[in-house]
Amino acid sequence: MVKKTQQVISEGVQARVPAPPIVSSAHLVSPRSAEMSEFEFGLIVAGNAFHRWVVHCMSAAGLKDLMPLDVLVLHHVTHRARNKRLADICFIMNVEDTHLINYSLKKLQNLGVVVSSKSGKDVTYASTESGLDYVNRYRAIRESCLINALNANEGLNRDIGELARLLRLLSGIYDQAARSAASL
Repeated sequence: MVKKTQQVISEGVQARVPAPPIVSSAHLVSPRSAEMSEFEFGLIVAGNAFHRWVVHCMSAAGLKDLMPLDVLVLHHVTHRARNKRLADICFIMNVEDTHLINYSLKKLQNLGVVVSSKSGKDVTYASTESGLDYVNRYRAIRESCLINALNANEGLNRDIGELARLLRLLSGIYDQAARSAASL
């Protein structure tokens, strides 16, 4: 890994010294992996920016006053035009507390963008035509505002794909660490 450096000028002599890591919690920085603290700070900032983005994009599409989880649940329920069970939505989104997803589903049902149906003992959820219309408008706005601004070339798209792979890998490590911490 390439170490970041900053130039220091002292008594007319230029020297390169390692730049301090950009972190949110300096007291957590480990000498074994300062990069993990940098990653966590980046994750916090990127996560909040992503949540702000999905809410504003859906609001621009005409569906206002949603929380980030509501928008993400609507997208997942719409995904591949297949009915989804609550447990499956929680599993795919890696949300442990089913009440959070259930609350979003009820909110989306009240807005008329998601419908539930019974299939044997299971209750499944799907987008309504109205929900699909909002998702399609969201997609058009996403293409215009996000994808065009990204202006990705083949190399950047490859890097984004690698980043996605690393995030999935790290989610597994964080999940295992959470199980370990819960057993202490």
